[in-house]
Amino acid sequence: MIIIPARLASTRFPNKVLAEIDGKPMVIKTAEAASTIDEVLIAADDETVVKIAEEFGFNAVLTSKSHKSGTDRINEAAARAGLSDDEIIINVQADEPFIETDVIKAVYDLTKSNSLNSNILMNSAYKIIDMENAQNPNIVKVITDASELALYFSRSLIPYPRDTHNEYKAHLGIYGFTRKALSKFCSFSHAPLEHIEKLEQLRTLYHGYKIAMVRVKSESIGIDTPEDLEKAKKRLKG
Repeated sequence: MIIIPARLASTRFPNKVLAEIDGKPMVIKTAEAASTIDEVLIAADDETVVKIAEEFGFNAVLTSKSHKSGTDRINEAAARAGLSDDEIIINVQADEPFIETDVIKAVYDLTKSNSLNSNILMNSAYKIIDMENAQNPNIVKVITDASELALYFSRSLIPYPRDTHNEYKAHLGIYGFTRKALSKFCSFSHAPLEHIEKLEQLRTLYHGYKIAMVRVKSESIGIDTPEDLEKAKKRLKG
């Protein structure tokens, strides 16, 4: 199942999940892309989002407003849906209306292949970007080991270019879990690094578990700010 956390109270861009993209709310555009891979459930924090989701034919559930991360929100939605421990759950962010189905499928397949490895708690994806884009703190960077397991995620430029370096790994806002792994993640205490960077995936690394990564090709634009939305609209017109 693909679960999309949709929070209205975004700090940088309030109500962004309802911002119009090509004539439809952003969360609906994201759900339409994801629905070609698996069943979609929208986990909302406001009745307005639930009603809009249902108007467009998507299942939605109202979750607590107190969740501190999207993953905590989808955990509540998964519990309400009564999913089994071995169910594959893909967390696709509501602000990824241009995410390609190939990217979702790659994370789904990676999650399935790692489903029996109890040391790998999460699965995700990255794409290659240049130095200019990597300097944007809204684009999260990741560094990986030889097995494509994440070593660290940061809004800062990592690795630091001591000499010359122009290839960086940009983390995409998509995560894969088994239901059991998702529940375990949400049982952990929040990590200091998670608060500092405002990156929930650092909770996994802090508690000694692994995040498997897969390299993908993607032109997707994550919408973090009103400026990102304008860029996205220009892309549609172009």
